[in-house]
Amino acid sequence: MPTGERKDPFRAYNFLVEIDGITRAGFRECSGLDTTQDPIDYREGGQALHVRKLPGLVKYSSISLKRGITDDAELWEWRKKAIEGKVERKNGSIILLDDTGAEKLRWNFVEGWPSKWSGPTFNATGNEVAIESLEIAHEGVAKA
Repeated sequence: MPTGERKDPFRAYNFLVEIDGITRAGFRECSGLDTTQDPIDYREGGQALHVRKLPGLVKYSSISLKRGITDDAELWEWRKKAIEGKVERKNGSIILLDDTGAEKLRWNFVEGWPSKWSGPTFNATGNEVAIESLEIAHEGVAKA
C-alpha cells in the first residue's frame, strides 16, 4: 500500500558556513544552533494553589565551528580584533545541502563576534589533523 513520496533526512556532513567578509573557511563541524526560553513562575493574588508560567527571555547558544588548521589566518585575525577591544560584528549563515549540493535549509545569525578561539591538541603518536575551534556569540538565529 503506497503512502506517498519517500522523504529521506538530509546528511549532517553536507553543510556550508558563510560569514560576512570571510570567504575561505571550510569547516568539519558546526554546533550550537539552538534557542531556549526559560519560563517565569508567577503567582497571582487570588490563586493560592496555582502558579502561572510566563515566557522569559530568549537566549541563543554560541555557534561552535571546528576546522583543520591551515595557513589561512582570517578567522584568527577576526578573533584578534575582539581581543584588542575592536569587536567586529558579522552576520552569517549555516547552510544545509542535499546530496546534489543544492541548498535545502539555512540558519541565519546576526551580530555575531568571535568570543572564543581554541588551538589544536598536539600528540606526537597520532596522525590526526590539527583542529582549531571558534565560538561565535550572536544576538539571534532564524531558520530561513
